[in-house]
Amino acid sequence: MYRKSAIELRDLFLEKKLTAVEITTYFLNRIEKYDRELKCYINVLSKRALNTAKKLDEKLKNNERVGRLAAIPIAIKDNIHILDEITTCASQFLTNYRAPFNSTLVEILESEGAIILGKTNLDEFAMGSSCEDSSFFPTKNPWNLSCVPGGSSGGSTASVSARLTPIGFGSDTGGSVRQPSAFCSVVGYKPSYGRVSRYGLVAFGSSLDQIGPIATNAKDIGLIMEAIGKHCKKDSTSLNLPQEIYLENMLESFKNIKIGVPFHFLENLNPSIRKNFDASLEILKQNGAEIIDINLDILKYSIAVYYVIATAEASTNLARFDGIRYGKRSKNAKTLNDIYKLSREEGFGEEVKKRIMLGTYVLSSGYKNAYYKKAQKVRTMIIKAFADAFSTCDFVCTPATPNTCFEFDSIKNPIDMYRQDLFTVPANIAGIPAISIPSGFDKDNKPIAFQMFAPQLHDVRLVQAASLFEKKINLKLKIPPLFDKE
Repeated sequence: MYRKSAIELRDLFLEKKLTAVEITTYFLNRIEKYDRELKCYINVLSKRALNTAKKLDEKLKNNERVGRLAAIPIAIKDNIHILDEITTCASQFLTNYRAPFNSTLVEILESEGAIILGKTNLDEFAMGSSCEDSSFFPTKNPWNLSCVPGGSSGGSTASVSARLTPIGFGSDTGGSVRQPSAFCSVVGYKPSYGRVSRYGLVAFGSSLDQIGPIATNAKDIGLIMEAIGKHCKKDSTSLNLPQEIYLENMLESFKNIKIGVPFHFLENLNPSIRKNFDASLEILKQNGAEIIDINLDILKYSIAVYYVIATAEASTNLARFDGIRYGKRSKNAKTLNDIYKLSREEGFGEEVKKRIMLGTYVLSSGYKNAYYKKAQKVRTMIIKAFADAFSTCDFVCTPATPNTCFEFDSIKNPIDMYRQDLFTVPANIAGIPAISIPSGFDKDNKPIAFQMFAPQLHDVRLVQAASLFEKKINLKLKIPPLFDKE
């Protein structure tokens, strides 16, 4: 069953060949068997999942509506609220915080018949690129247990890769869905900013964050986006647009499609990444695409721009975590000042403290103009550069990551860690959709991925192009070796 896509599982349920309880039990058993080593989940919601499954079976039996995502198991990153469940954000600060409401994402998923299996691990408050910065435990990469799964949505991504669930959800602030998806050989999607509601997502960088799905194939991404890509009145950044259909009138070829590649920006690539990227472009050419060189040299500033804007917004968003309104209060505090100081000192990890300090600095008097306002100006230039590029091509393509997954504790320099998001942060800065698609493996059998960008709100066309690319590349090895012989 673990080789089935989300669409196939749903159809087996609708055809009454499998019950929702059977599907749910199967994946809960896989979690029980494998997650002790992988550590994808912070909290497995077995009782909730089985209760939902029983209700779905009863609805199907009585010919009631079961929803377009009926009986599809789903994993949720633990910075997205589920009513009455703990939302930790993988931080010691929130180990006692029980969500008082459902996120819009969860509301939609459950109304469409999805079965939520549990909350997954992440870098604390989604701040990291390796899932090593969780305050609980690191998650392992199913393809190589000595390597990181990427971050910050490492738990959800590794869970999909290990087939502990067919669908996972993460939040993508600078590549936190696409980068780990690339490391784990699954499909990761960042929608256009505002296409999916952020209501109930614990904010990191509000102008950059976007909830995105993770799946084993692009068609499953399309199915999920058909359900969740809708307007939300509770989210002021949600776009008031109708839902779209992704799985009809699918793209049949790349004929008459222009692919823009910023070749100058891609100089000095890792040799295995370069070889794979060139081979991926060749597949597009063989199927009718025209490859053109485009000027996106300004993207060399994207990491600097991202870490100024993201940390500034993080500093503002995390100001409310003070030991009074949310989360744990220090037991050592004796005065009001102690509560503020010690609660944050004891509750936040090193990476979170580092980003709060940096964000506070770039917003402080005397430095706001020098850093934050200048970063916003360059952001506008990056948005314009993408607009100019898309005036000459349909999609922009780059590698998803500058290198393959790396071993735990192997990157000591924080700047080197930040550079892991080199090819993913531009989409968040510009607010455009982007998708990471598995495209092969290096000599050590570590996954490599291809990334496609589209103009804002061209989500349907992008997912369809990814599905076509996936079909043409036809990867033979899609299951981590640990599970391939089952």
